[in-house]
Amino acid sequence: MKTCVILAGGKSSRMGQDKTLLPFREFNTLTHFQFNKFSKIFTNVFISSKFDKFIPPLPLLKDISQDYSPMLALASVLANFKDEKIFIIPADMPFVSKECVTKLYEYSDKFDITIAQDEEFSHSLCGFFNSNISKKALELYQNGEHKIGLLQNFYNVKKVKFDNAEQFFNVNDPSQYQIALKMKQI
Repeated sequence: MKTCVILAGGKSSRMGQDKTLLPFREFNTLTHFQFNKFSKIFTNVFISSKFDKFIPPLPLLKDISQDYSPMLALASVLANFKDEKIFIIPADMPFVSKECVTKLYEYSDKFDITIAQDEEFSHSLCGFFNSNISKKALELYQNGEHKIGLLQNFYNVKKVKFDNAEQFFNVNDPSQYQIALKMKQI
């Protein structure tokens, strides 16, 4: 598999600080943990961030916009590539398994968007995206649309169902961060 981009947005209102910079396991940050993990699966791994904030430094795809829109972030990331399937994952979702990525990849050649789903939710920012959808994502953002799920109305999409919903656990607030620190790798 070729390219993974880890979305490392910034300060979370529920967290009260930049959750992508929180220490995780033996790594300086949650983002370093994700970078290490996905570097074992992908040839190229990049971090999408508005500024260079990681020590030690990580390979950055700089998002120059001032807005914190998921749609704009996706458009910005995908605009860096041409005719390529890019795996996108948030920095705050540390338990997605290699098996999940592999299964999503199996479908990625046949679909523009291939995302993970469990019994309750579709995980719109955990999957493979054709880089050519960046223009539509930007257009949707410019029309005031910020939900990634809206892209599914315009493209050939595969939602791959997984039984293990725990792997999609998000770190969104201090209590979830404490739970994540105690969770075993899935």
